Amino acid sequence: MKAILIEDEYPAAERLEKLIKKIDEEIEILVVLDSIESSKRWFSTHPAPDLIFSDIQLSDGLSFAIFESMAIPSPIIFTTSYDEYAIKAFKVKSIDYLLKPIKPQELEAAITKFKESQRVFSANDYTLKIQSLLDSMPAVGRKHKTRFLVPYNDQLLPIPQEEIAYFYTTNEMVCLVRSDNRQFLVDYTLEELERLLNPALFFRLNRQYIASLAAVQKIHTYFNGKLKLELQPEPSHDILVSREKAPHFKAWMEG
Repeated sequence: MKAILIEDEYPAAERLEKLIKKIDEEIEILVVLDSIESSKRWFSTHPAPDLIFSDIQLSDGLSFAIFESMAIPSPIIFTTSYDEYAIKAFKVKSIDYLLKPIKPQELEAAITKFKESQRVFSANDYTLKIQSLLDSMPAVGRKHKTRFLVPYNDQLLPIPQEEIAYFYTTNEMVCLVRSDNRQFLVDYTLEELERLLNPALFFRLNRQYIASLAAVQKIHTYFNGKLKLELQPEPSHDILVSREKAPHFKAWMEG
């Protein structure tokens, strides 16, 4: 098994490498990278390793920038003393992390979990999990999301926002519905999508739906001040906007 370390503090990198070797001698540490830029250069000229151990806070920024700039299909175990929000995001997205100072038993558990996950997760699965984590993290100046990478058979299919009719949730899963009525599961909650999507183009209709402007075909007045919408493609049940949300929806439709 081949692994790399992304860590800008030499003593921390040296300690982590020793702990890894003590836990599993078959893990070969190919290189220790100490910055975002050196990591990008390495990944651009080398095949992806089996496993990555990455500190979050590096001397030239957050290591997330590495994985935002290029698709790296390797599982990542983050090492961090990051804030509570980030830890929550890791847990929600099922991304492995180790709090500093790293405890040997926690490192061993993370390595064991990685080995077990190899039987059920593909490289595409890891890419999607990391992308979903990155999208859910706050970032200064982050632009609205303009496309989504979704699993389709054994591929990853990019879907631009122009082709998205709406998102809906069912059985604790969220589906993206394209304008041609093809549907794909996405690894986001509707709450996360509200933060990621351009509010000029998408609106949270109710607890179950976020729709694009282009998907709204007709608006009907409904009892108690509610609105009833016709979307295209046609959903399987009625779409209602509450009386409280109706004024905001009308303002959104008017632009």
